[in-house]
Amino acid sequence: MAAAERPRKRSARERLLDTADRLFYADGVHAVGIDRVPEQSGVAKGSLYYNFDGKDDLVRTYLRGRHARWAARIDDALAAAATPTDKILAVFDALGDLFAQPDFCGCAFINAAVGAPAGSAEELAAQDFRVWLHELFATLVAAAGYRDASQLTVQLVLLDDGANISAQLDHNPAAARAARAAAAGLLTLAR
Repeated sequence: MAAAERPRKRSARERLLDTADRLFYADGVHAVGIDRVPEQSGVAKGSLYYNFDGKDDLVRTYLRGRHARWAARIDDALAAAATPTDKILAVFDALGDLFAQPDFCGCAFINAAVGAPAGSAEELAAQDFRVWLHELFATLVAAAGYRDASQLTVQLVLLDDGANISAQLDHNPAAARAARAAAAGLLTLAR
């Protein structure tokens, strides 16, 4: 195989991040010892500290990656929606797709924030995600012209949260459909 045809070898940083993403999401940020990441990624422990300042930096980068991938998934769902109301409901459709994934283990931000010390990388990343989620719904609600936009935004965030928790704890991927139906009802009443 010619050099141009060979797949690019993934960097140590990429392998560490892929492994951290898998382990932190499946087992929990607090349950994964930092030594497991280089061990399972096949990367020397020194490379971990060359690429990251330590576990907090790795956790921060993991959660930023999760946030970026979720935001991109939401952007795709919004782009496919025809009306402002459809855009709001598309968020719950995207949740349904996420919940149907065989490796779904709940919201990475809720999971990471549970038991996280004040000011930790987990808490700060979860706060950033929460601000983004509230702003997402606030922007969509405003664009659709609903009454009492601030209350409706909070209600939609609560439905999103409840769907995530139900899908994880009850092993109920249909929670997204139920949350979508509840959101549609709220939107009808809010006109």
